[in-house]
Amino acid sequence: MVVDSDIKRLGFADFPVQHSLRILESDAATSDKREAMSSIGRKRDPQLKGILIKYTADPNPEVAMQAIRGLLVFRKDPIVHEYLATMCEHQNDMIREVVQQEIYGNAPVEEDPHAASPNFMKNVVVQGDVLDILKNVPDRAIHLTFTSPPYYNARDYSIYKNYSEYLDFLESVFSEVHRITKEGRFFVLNTSPVIVPRAGRKYSSRRYPVPFDIHARLVKMGWEFIDDIIWAKPEKSAKNRVAGFEMHRKPLTYKANARTEYVMVYRKKSFKLIDWNLRQYSMDVVNQSRVNDDFERSNVWNIAPVTDRVHSAVFPLRLCDHVVRLYSFVGDLVFDPFAGSGTLGKAALRLGRHFFMTEIREDYVGRIQENIKREVKNYKSAKIMALDAFTRDATKCR
Repeated sequence: MVVDSDIKRLGFADFPVQHSLRILESDAATSDKREAMSSIGRKRDPQLKGILIKYTADPNPEVAMQAIRGLLVFRKDPIVHEYLATMCEHQNDMIREVVQQEIYGNAPVEEDPHAASPNFMKNVVVQGDVLDILKNVPDRAIHLTFTSPPYYNARDYSIYKNYSEYLDFLESVFSEVHRITKEGRFFVLNTSPVIVPRAGRKYSSRRYPVPFDIHARLVKMGWEFIDDIIWAKPEKSAKNRVAGFEMHRKPLTYKANARTEYVMVYRKKSFKLIDWNLRQYSMDVVNQSRVNDDFERSNVWNIAPVTDRVHSAVFPLRLCDHVVRLYSFVGDLVFDPFAGSGTLGKAALRLGRHFFMTEIREDYVGRIQENIKREVKNYKSAKIMALDAFTRDATKCR
């Protein structure tokens, strides 16, 4: 039987092991069981390794986590190390990640200097298929990617046989983005559910939840989810889906006007904390990159959409400015695999970063060049390259 005096003394260094075990085997609250397990671990007694191993299998993950933390003290013991290695496949993701970091997290990272990027990619636009282009990009070359992929069958430039093929294509591209992204750096993805019009009056339209369907694939390939930012547009800019309901007000027929998009923030999964990334830059660069007071305090960003005479769906410059300032440093290389009209490139140059962009359509590439020349004073036009020329440059730099 657990008494209140046991619970109150859990934090004491001399709290008896038997009393901790009594709490663990009782119907005490999870917080008390967690502290009881922690109390055993804090003793750092080799004779308690058997108890710690036993409770790593506890069905309560908070108890199991404390048992593992206690056991990590003895990781140099070959038997304990071998046992902990089996926990790298634990069914609980938090436990799995903690053990993986403790067992393998100190392995050296094989990469070029973190703040550096390949010169042949700086301020370059490559025209061609993105997957063909990315084959020529070296590992860990990019500091930040911000992109909005083609809409699923909602524009002439993005026609796919079916929705699964569309998601497979995005997965292929973003897997390559993961490869070329530096340790612990960010990938910011702008997507929204897409409506495909109905085939006829007796059929329904269909809405595809792109942000939610691609999310699981991103996490599986090694992107860690960090934030969900809502890009809110003025309601007058949204397609009117609620007009019919306003007329008859019949239940079941309501469809809201969609005036938001998702800006999902991911970090390349790493055992290294953000502090490690910060330490890769000189204090001078860190100070130059500090964000002014005009940053968004919440995850709802009210930004009006913009139009372009060539491209039908463009990034607002303000949106790109926010992302570039918040997730990169001065001198970094930022990437957009679906460049469109090249707004990210304009933002990068204005903020002292370099850009690398790919775009398959020739008319859009021409628009990128026009926009950058118009927006950035005293800047020579971006280097526009075909795939074969870029491949030659990449080969020379290997």
